[in-house]
Formats: sequence, structure tokens, C-alpha cells
Amino acid sequence: MASPYQGDSIFWVEVERIQPNPFQPRRTFDEAALASLSESIRQYGVLQPLTVTRKEIERPGEGIFVQYELIAGERRLRASKLAGLREVPVVIRSSEDSDRMKLELAIIENLQREDLNALDRAKAFKRLADEFSMQHKDIALKVGKSREYVSNTLRILMLPEVIQLALQAGDITEGHTRPLLMLADRPEEQLTLFREVVARRITVRDTEQLARRIAVERVRHKALLSPDLLDLEKKLSERLGTRVRIEKKDTGGKLLIDFFSPEDLTQLCLFLAQPSTQTAPAQASVAPIVPDAAPAPLTDAAGESAAPAEPLAAAQTPDQTKEKEKEENDLYSISNFSV
Repeated sequence: MASPYQGDSIFWVEVERIQPNPFQPRRTFDEAALASLSESIRQYGVLQPLTVTRKEIERPGEGIFVQYELIAGERRLRASKLAGLREVPVVIRSSEDSDRMKLELAIIENLQREDLNALDRAKAFKRLADEFSMQHKDIALKVGKSREYVSNTLRILMLPEVIQLALQAGDITEGHTRPLLMLADRPEEQLTLFREVVARRITVRDTEQLARRIAVERVRHKALLSPDLLDLEKKLSERLGTRVRIEKKDTGGKLLIDFFSPEDLTQLCLFLAQPSTQTAPAQASVAPIVPDAAPAPLTDAAGESAAPAEPLAAAQTPDQTKEKEKEENDLYSISNFSV
């Protein structure tokens, strides 16, 4: 059987003649990593040859022009151009390779080097499935992974675009996508949890616990709370910047506030300890009751004025009123409570 390579030999080809692989699954390249690789290539050269196919193109008046199409090694090609190399070592595969083979080779190379982010990998798997009618088990066999791995990777494309972009940018990890996908039928809560993960740097494990609790409890929770309490719960969540749940019981209930680190807890305690910005309406000062018409002075049978009766209770002075209010305020002071 003939080798798919041309004599398994290494050739030197001008970088200008090498065209990018149209089936390259990678769409983002780390500029800092490329610069580092470029410096290494400048000092030591390209240690691993690129893989290309050879094409002969006939140009009118110029004869046969040889061109090469890259299959694997785009990072090395880009870094070589940055380093100013004129030629790079290549291994030439047979030009009879199909488009599917080019895509497979590009995916496999990136997977073996662990150099393909989760979103690009999902899009590459989708191309194999859509354009070449490959089933998940066939893709798994080609890339050396399990069928479940391929299926779970493809599910990433079910997430909203804003979450996909965050995954591509590294704001969340591939592990975060699994619990977020648990809330696919609750898009509003899915986005709320996503924002909490990004803002608070929640771990994958904590994200899974939150998503599971939301998925299991939400239907029952809505059935137990009145619309007014649900609205209050939402306002508290927005005010505190974290998830708040109200659990109603036959008598009273519980208010549950989530936190994800000791710093979160400290900030919540400080926030709750702050005096309210809304001041209660000032209470009207208590004034003595004055009748509309003063009664006639009391007289005894002889017509002499009688002594006034003793009041039922002595009126409190302003200082006594303030002292009583201070005692009531101290009773509910935050200093009397511990977390």
C-alpha cells in the first residue's frame, strides 16, 4: 500500500506559497503565545514540520504554478511569519485527501495538543455532523473520545451567544457550561446564574449545586409564594446583588441569602448594618388635649371653688420621651446580633 506522504520526506517550502486550511477549526489565536512561539522559532527553528497538500495550478502565460494548502500547523506557520522565516519544513500529503479528512486532521492535531478551546471544538464537531453527515459515535471514533464527550461538547452550542462568548474569552470554563445547560428551559434564571458566576467567580461545584437547587425547587417555590412575595424576593435579590429566597411556612417563614465566600458574607453584613436611606416620617409631637370650650370651674355646694382633681397620669417630659425611644432602638441594634 502506498504511503499517503510523498516518500515520508521533509521539504522546504516558501511560506508565501502555503495557503491556510479552509477547514481550520480554530478561530482565535493567543497573540502573546504566538509571540513566544515566534521567538522560540527565531532561535531554534521549526522543530516539527507542517503538514500540507500540494496543488498544481495552471496560469495562462505563466505555465504551472505550485501551491500548498495547510492541513496542520497553523500556529507554527503564523509564528514563522512573525519570526521572518522565508521557508518552513513541511510534510506533503497526497492531494487526494478529501475535505472531511482535512477537517478531521486539523481537529485531531489541535485535540492532541490540547490547543482548541471548547467553543471552537464544538463548532468543528458540528461541521463534521452537518457537512459530512457523521454521527456522534463516528466523530468520537475519529478523535479518540467517547460518544458522550462529543454529545456534551455539541450541547455548548445550545447556550445563548453571550455565554458562548464568555466561554471563548475565558470568563467561564467548560465545566461551568454543564450546570448552566441544566437551566436551558429557564432562560432568565440561566442568565442570572451566569452573571453571578462571572461577577463572583463561583466555582464549578458551587454552580452545579445552585443550578440543581433552582431546577428542582423553582416550580414548587412559585406555587407556594404569592405574587407580592415573589416580587419582593426579586427586589431583594437585585438590592443585595445575590440570590435571595423567601420560604413561607404556616406561621412565618425564612429568608435565605446566598453568599459564596467570606468576603461576600462580610459585604452583606456591612450592607445590612447600614442605616436605611429612607427615613420614616417624623412622628407628631404629643400635645396636651385642649377642649374646644373650657369648662366652668367646679364649685361646691356653698359656691366656693373646688380644688382640681389630680391627673390620671403625669405627662412625660421631652427628655423622658427621648430616653424611652433610645431604649427601644437599642433593643433592635445590629450589635445585639451575631452572624
